[in-house]
Amino acid sequence: MDLNHGPFECESNALPTELRAQRKFLIQYNLIIPYLRLFLDNNFFTIDRMSIIKGIITFIMEIIETIVFVGSIFIVTYLFILQPNQIKGASMVPTFENGDYIFTSKVTYKFRKPIRGDIVVFHSPKNPDIEFIKRVIGTPGETVLIQDQEVYVEGQKLTERYISSKTSLIPGTFATEGVPIIVPEGQYFVMGDNRPRSSDSREFGTIPENSIVGQVFYRYFPTSKMGAMKNPLSFIERIHFIREQRLAQL
Repeated sequence: MDLNHGPFECESNALPTELRAQRKFLIQYNLIIPYLRLFLDNNFFTIDRMSIIKGIITFIMEIIETIVFVGSIFIVTYLFILQPNQIKGASMVPTFENGDYIFTSKVTYKFRKPIRGDIVVFHSPKNPDIEFIKRVIGTPGETVLIQDQEVYVEGQKLTERYISSKTSLIPGTFATEGVPIIVPEGQYFVMGDNRPRSSDSREFGTIPENSIVGQVFYRYFPTSKMGAMKNPLSFIERIHFIREQRLAQL
């Protein structure tokens, strides 16, 4: 038999390519349709789709609730409890370096008044939109005197281990060499620890209590210096100071 010439038996029974494809589709269609009808009759597809949509909506709502909850805690904390601040400038060297990050307590002075040695954040007397950070030196009713680059409060020379250099004065500003300054009620005399590089009460005078944002109590960056900020007064001195303030309010 010559295999190179036809017709062959297999060719006489063969279907064209299009008919074979249609036949295959019909077979697959007839197999799938019963299952589709079963799913549709039992609302399987509808129920499954609704369950998925409901699950997605629940998941999104849980995320939104979490964001709102965390955001509310952050806002309440920032407005009423504490706020983070970044040190900008060199006015508090060596206590703080430029770029340090600190926490400022907004609740401390709800329970007591600022005392000498506290580090406070307050609104600048020249521009309330700017916040300064300084150390409290004189409290209401106290007499502050700067003479021979030394600071005296109530006639006692302060031992200031936290300053970078002696206290200098600029002629023509608020503080004058050898002239006592009586701190008015509701006011505070503040200075930076880096006396030559600080704009403070020596220049612009005492600051009102209501301009104080809060007390700096913790440095959290850099981590190598992370920790609580301590008042240079001893525990007994601080207790005595607070007691005297409360007695004065009676």
